[in-house]
Amino acid sequence: MNSISVRALLVRGMIAGVIAGALALAVAYFLGESQVDAAIAIEEAHSHAAHGGGGGAEEEELVSRTMQATGGLATALLVFGVAVGGIAALVFAYALGRIGNFGPRATAALIAGAALLTVYVVPFLKYPANPPAVGDPDTIGKRTTLFFLMVALSLLLAVAAVIIGKRLAPGLGNWNATIVAAAGFVLAIGLAYAFLPSFDEVGKDFPAGLLWKFRLSTLAVQTTFWAGFGLIFGYLTERLLVSGNGADARRVATPVG
Repeated sequence: MNSISVRALLVRGMIAGVIAGALALAVAYFLGESQVDAAIAIEEAHSHAAHGGGGGAEEEELVSRTMQATGGLATALLVFGVAVGGIAALVFAYALGRIGNFGPRATAALIAGAALLTVYVVPFLKYPANPPAVGDPDTIGKRTTLFFLMVALSLLLAVAAVIIGKRLAPGLGNWNATIVAAAGFVLAIGLAYAFLPSFDEVGKDFPAGLLWKFRLSTLAVQTTFWAGFGLIFGYLTERLLVSGNGADARRVATPVG
């Protein structure tokens, strides 16, 4: 594939990632931060009670809560958007024309949907996000490692499912091959769920409603990001491929090999 075409896709991927990151930032700020503040209040109340109602000097904050909820959150999501947008653009460059007779918008939507499922939803169902005051600090390293292991397994199994589906398609037909590959993916993920360790560290006194709202808000942030990215990147790449920008751009739609 021509390097100019790859560069054009990378630029559009990063632009789409930044815009999607800004959309996710709005959702995180208006839906998620109030849940975080409520959880922090519970954590501070527990800490206050543990010190007998008034003892001990408070630790000085290195970064204020206001900065965390604004500048820190914005930086994290926008940097995430740029990085993920570039990676997704490379995946798009390979996938276009190879995963079916789909145009740029449909291919971008499929990639975004698959990324949401494999990178976030599947690991989230096994190791959901926890707000402050939930979870044992001594296990945070193990929980983080297992979460990223689940992400890696989900990605590898998804790639394997696509490969198996394509190889079965000539004999079973596209629909049946897709069902078999999807069933194999679900079965393998189920086995991973069963054999990987679980953590139940939510205190009995932590409000179940707050935990539920926090986890829903994190899911909403990721859904907003990937939905926004798929729509925006699909629009930008379609314009690139049909606006007559030259042979370099049009070669992206023609798989090599």
